[in-house]
Amino acid sequence: MRAHLIAVLSVGVAAAVPAVAISAATPNDVKAIDKTVTTTTKTTTPDANELLHQRRLAKRFLKLRKRLNRLVAERDGRKVRKVRAPVQLRWSDRALVRANRKLGKRIRSVRADLRDKRAGLTPGVRATLERIAACESHGNPRAIGGGGAYRGKYQFSFGTWASVGGKGDPARASEAEQDRRAAMLLKHGGRGHWPVCG
Repeated sequence: MRAHLIAVLSVGVAAAVPAVAISAATPNDVKAIDKTVTTTTKTTTPDANELLHQRRLAKRFLKLRKRLNRLVAERDGRKVRKVRAPVQLRWSDRALVRANRKLGKRIRSVRADLRDKRAGLTPGVRATLERIAACESHGNPRAIGGGGAYRGKYQFSFGTWASVGGKGDPARASEAEQDRRAAMLLKHGGRGHWPVCG
């Protein structure tokens, strides 16, 4: 029993000795201890892979900004704005990913506007086409009429669809593409292509 008590006391005294030594240290010794503690702990600075990833995201952001500026300038008929290194380059990775997604969506939207502009799909033409589509197919882009010969929102025949650059089945094309092809047809041939509804 006495041997166990001596062993427990000696373990307690051995553990208390470093604590007493640290508490009795001078201020200079405490600085040295702090240095050893900070050098042994892992630092939280980003590693090379994280920095490389952030640089790639920032480079992509600048590239998308330049592309968007070119497209907007083309759509609006004005000079291209210069892109400088923006504040966003100091954003976190997550914020840069979100910003890149938004820029991608805006680029797709501006490209669609440009396709509409090239096809001559102005607000006046769009109103005319809405009336034609309402008469031809009740505005249904998947409508099939004439025993399968006339298809889509504007009841294109396959030959007419191909003449304005359409490929495949007009009824399977997106509504936006059908609008563009109909605007092209209206621009080149007038309303005569729709003898009843034109």
